[in-house]
Amino acid sequence: MKRKLEISELIFKILSYTLLTVFALCCLYPFVYAVSASISGRHAVEYGEVVLYPKDVQFAAFNQMFNDNMFWNAYSNTLFLTIYGTIWALGVAILGAYALSKKRLLFRTFFNFFLVFTMWFAAGIVPQYLNYLATKSVFNSAGITDDKWLVVIAMGMAAMNIILLRNAFEGVPSEIEEAAIVDGATEFQVLSKVFIPMSKSTIATVALFFAISRWNGYFWARQMITNKNEHPLQVFIRLQLEQYTDSEFMAGWDKPYASDSVIYALIVCSIVPILIIYPFIQKYFAKGTNAGGVKE
Repeated sequence: MKRKLEISELIFKILSYTLLTVFALCCLYPFVYAVSASISGRHAVEYGEVVLYPKDVQFAAFNQMFNDNMFWNAYSNTLFLTIYGTIWALGVAILGAYALSKKRLLFRTFFNFFLVFTMWFAAGIVPQYLNYLATKSVFNSAGITDDKWLVVIAMGMAAMNIILLRNAFEGVPSEIEEAAIVDGATEFQVLSKVFIPMSKSTIATVALFFAISRWNGYFWARQMITNKNEHPLQVFIRLQLEQYTDSEFMAGWDKPYASDSVIYALIVCSIVPILIIYPFIQKYFAKGTNAGGVKE
């Protein structure tokens, strides 16, 4: 028999659902507005007539964007940074978390403290920039001139994600690991056949964190990638925004769509892949965060 809710519980649920609904609408509105502004006419966008629904619908801004080869080049660069950056960072995080989860690791307490210490006290932008420049010179001396690899490899460490994975690995029963070792499994087989399958929710969550970080990465990509043909999508959007807000460039603007519509179209296209991928990983998100964030 279903228990009748008390007055306090009913009020709490009503307030919770109301606040969550308002918060969800606040998060959804900017995307809806970006879509509407990207397909609205020039007059409606420039005079602020677009509030929720598009007006004077046209797709000329998307046509211009799709016909721009630099857009597709930037998109491919972003896919490169996201795919390879996620694989590299996830590999580093899994290996680091597996080692730190072992009580037999020498100086384990020190390494764990040092990892957490980097979250409390960051080196700062200037030392990090100098470190990236030194790494870049090493890459150049090795014959690697593609700066995208610098962003992929030099940004492969994330202390928070390693801690999530470490806690998830510590939750794996030791009896299963001991049984695998008795059966003759090597250290790598124990990791790949026992720990990774039993922590796939946390790994999927951490992979999502890495992918979103690489997809939205702007600052260091802007600083370290000097060749405009290697710029990712976020840098390309910023450069387009600077161009379309330049008074000299906009002096002879006679297009049937507003310059802001192009920027909004770029933003929409940069968000769509995440919106497509996220629903497939969402089922792992809450479970993975709880498993990696709570130490038993």
